[in-house]
Amino acid sequence: MSRRLLAALFAGSLLFSACGGEKDTPTEEAADLVADEEAQETTTTEAPKVQAPLSGRPIDDETSRRAAVSIKVDNSPSGRPQAGLEKADVIFEEKVEGGVTRFIAVYQSQESELVGPIRSLRTTDRPVVSAFRGVFAFSDGVAFTLNRLKGAPVVAVTERDDAAAFVNPKGRRRPFATFAATARLRREAGDDAAPPAAAFPFLAEGEAFAPAGAAAAAKVSIDYGGSTSGSFEWDAATGTWLRSSNGRPHLLVDGERLAFSNVIIQKVGYRRVGYNDSSKFPVEEAVVVGEGEAIVLSGGKQAKGRWSKSSAEAMTTFTDAAGAPIKLVAGSTMIALAPTTAPISIT
Repeated sequence: MSRRLLAALFAGSLLFSACGGEKDTPTEEAADLVADEEAQETTTTEAPKVQAPLSGRPIDDETSRRAAVSIKVDNSPSGRPQAGLEKADVIFEEKVEGGVTRFIAVYQSQESELVGPIRSLRTTDRPVVSAFRGVFAFSDGVAFTLNRLKGAPVVAVTERDDAAAFVNPKGRRRPFATFAATARLRREAGDDAAPPAAAFPFLAEGEAFAPAGAAAAAKVSIDYGGSTSGSFEWDAATGTWLRSSNGRPHLLVDGERLAFSNVIIQKVGYRRVGYNDSSKFPVEEAVVVGEGEAIVLSGGKQAKGRWSKSSAEAMTTFTDAAGAPIKLVAGSTMIALAPTTAPISIT
């Protein structure tokens, strides 16, 4: 029944009563119907929430349908502090050459207006970003690495492809001066680009991190060799693992410390790819397709298990000592592609 019709009935009942009709008129019932109709018209319903595929956070349906954006970010001492890493759902840390590491930051549930400094491609990147599809942004690459990326299910974007998608903040000098916004990069994928598959199973709200063999952990450190070490300290107050690099708190441009809800140490082999970088060090790539040992840290605990990735396009799975999938706490995740020979300390 429409609001106008209800109002007319209500007015008519008043008129009938005023003209000496029956004393018991339907005025109260009609008034209640009008009030109900008005309440229905003015009530707003919040958009239903769904689980973000990469972070497990609650997001709206529209956000859940957007493509992922993967960005290659420098992590050398000269490239710090970085921008925008706190908004990434997943960050991979890979060894490149001379003990230096770089990040692949993957964004889907949140946007960042500035991410960088963006650096060049390595051959490790293709089997990492192919699982997320969407857009992959990097500064450039040598012919060898660019050829290896051909055929990957991602839209590759560099300054040569679309210079307008990148910015060069004041005070930054090349090669540490290339930055970009995730929303602007996502436009390169097109409106029909599909979202990524779920990267991990996540714990329900209030569910504890308790895979088989879980034990307490407060701090972990990884020595990549050369000039990079990474460590994480459990902070119960925030429920996150606080990142340090080379023994110092890892701070971003806004002074925020890099932190993660989950940290995964994925032990992988590294091999030389046949050329040296500009600093004359041999370039290495991580072997991320296959299987190996892993350590998953969440909720102030550690769980030793296994990782497995069947193909470049498949998501990596992590299982506990009993072979069951490890559920993560909803939030951001760091995946350290640690060399199998790297010294790792957990206390």
